[in-house]
Amino acid sequence: MAVELRPELFEPEALDASAMEAIERPPVTFWSDVWRRFRKNRLAMFGLVLLALMLLMAAVGPLLTPYDASANNWAIGNKGPSHEHWFGTDQLGRDIFTRAWIGTRISLFIGITAALLDVTIGTLYGVISGFSGGVVDDVMMRFIDIMYGVPYLLLVILLLVVVGAGLWTIILAMGISGWIGAARLIRGQVLQLKEQEFVLAARTLGANSWRIMLRHLVPNVLGFLLVNMTLTIPGAIFGEAFLSFIGLGIQPPLASLGTMISEGYQVYRLYPYQWFIPGMILAIILFAFNVVGDGLRDALDPKLRQ
Repeated sequence: MAVELRPELFEPEALDASAMEAIERPPVTFWSDVWRRFRKNRLAMFGLVLLALMLLMAAVGPLLTPYDASANNWAIGNKGPSHEHWFGTDQLGRDIFTRAWIGTRISLFIGITAALLDVTIGTLYGVISGFSGGVVDDVMMRFIDIMYGVPYLLLVILLLVVVGAGLWTIILAMGISGWIGAARLIRGQVLQLKEQEFVLAARTLGANSWRIMLRHLVPNVLGFLLVNMTLTIPGAIFGEAFLSFIGLGIQPPLASLGTMISEGYQVYRLYPYQWFIPGMILAIILFAFNVVGDGLRDALDPKLRQ
């Protein structure tokens, strides 16, 4: 069937100028865009779920059983997993389920606190060094080069031997030299950012150096700091587990994943569950933090934005 072509069919449609300028959808902020791309990474989301589960169990896990984590009961020592003791008992008859989640709580506290200390010190040091430049930058970087020459574990072990093992001693020992890597990375970022136009604009408006560093440079490296922190935490947790495994970490009656692995290792042939369970929890935590850190790094990478 033929369609009759009439002149009115070819008249232009009236357009409203204000409608042409209207925003069809709400604007997307930087962090909303980061979260949108992070959610597309299934492995990173899986790691985030695992991490949330570990944090939840560390908070409420010890409350799910009526047992005291430090109370010895020789009569039920080395009992396998059962409906009474879900993860079994250790050589002293202590409930492994309760001790495992208390140990997870302590290990996470040490890892997160040490990472926060490293990132805070490293950020301030790196921002000041990179922004100052000249002689100040040279002197500060030579100090970092000297610190790099001292083995990290040797320094930590030496401090623990001199001061004595303990929760805060471990955190302090890790924070003494753990910030060096973050400081060098932040300095490199600041060397690029301080040449940008917004820094020149801030100087023109009369902002002093401290205001520029704290209000303009630090927020611009916040994403980088977040990624660095998520990758620093598993290193601190593993460092604490290693120190506790060799007897320089958390001391009884406190428990960490490292001390539980060390205790289970002594009887691993007869009762393998005593080291396997805390070892598996430690492996899950390290895996979760690493994949979340990788996902954040990809989500924050401007080269991957579309």
